[in-house]
Amino acid sequence: MKIRIGTRKSKLALWQSEWVKAQIEKKFPDVEVDLVKITTKGDKILDVPLAKIGDKGLFTKEIEEAMLRGEVDIAVHSLKDVPSKLPEGLKLIAYSDREDPRDAFLSNGKFTLETLPQGAVVGTSSLRRKAQLRILRPDVQIKDLRGNVDTRIRKLKEGEYDAIILAAAGVKRLGWEEEIDEVLSPDKFIPSVSQGILGIEAREGDEEIERIVREAINSYESEVAATLERAFLRTLEGGCQVPMGCYAIVNEDRVHVRAFISDLEGKFFHREEGVFSFKDLKDADRIGVSIAERLLSAGGREILEELLKCQ
Repeated sequence: MKIRIGTRKSKLALWQSEWVKAQIEKKFPDVEVDLVKITTKGDKILDVPLAKIGDKGLFTKEIEEAMLRGEVDIAVHSLKDVPSKLPEGLKLIAYSDREDPRDAFLSNGKFTLETLPQGAVVGTSSLRRKAQLRILRPDVQIKDLRGNVDTRIRKLKEGEYDAIILAAAGVKRLGWEEEIDEVLSPDKFIPSVSQGILGIEAREGDEEIERIVREAINSYESEVAATLERAFLRTLEGGCQVPMGCYAIVNEDRVHVRAFISDLEGKFFHREEGVFSFKDLKDADRIGVSIAERLLSAGGREILEELLKCQ
């Protein structure tokens, strides 16, 4: 049997796909796994902030279309890049163990976020990171940052930025961990939905492929966390880009959740945190929806309405 993985060409995407390939071949020696490289819209547009062009599906659409045409069988995604609603005919079939879900702070000068000099230039294109930066360090200048992990670190070293913020998972997976000056605590800096988790997407009805991939890859704890966090995302997505974050820590039958929603400037910032009991994935989904609804009631609905006016 052969399984074809559709993958972007970036170093991180290839690392992730090679890792999944190795896990499948280790568990199922008779299965042949090939990588099919595909260029996505997000790979082509490198000079515009993601929020300005709408980042939903920018790194997944072309791969999903190839799956629907039968040209590839599965896709390996950084789950934080996957929209809450998938194209008809496709589904998420497995979730990897979660790599470090936090954000990594890298600087020119071994600074932390707290010790970074006033007026320093910090690079990120993430609305979530910008909103939290404006709360924690309103004195710094925020400058958009695009490109793959290697490109972003190169731009930092060349002096375009005094510091940058990246997903710790990607930095570590590519072997750049020694460049990290601080890993930002989720107590103060809430991660993106499903950050650190790899999500495997496939066609609905490919039961044998789903069985093989789940046996080789799936982590139930990651599946619970992703289900909760993506339910949160689904509930808050109103057709526009919104600064938000949600992070769930699963411990047996309990889950500790931190979440927030903000306006673009970080002036209206609403946060929720709590520990919840759950029995199954349906409970996880319900908890994610409930937390999102709490934030909407606390002022998030007004934020969404204002953002929609700007679309």
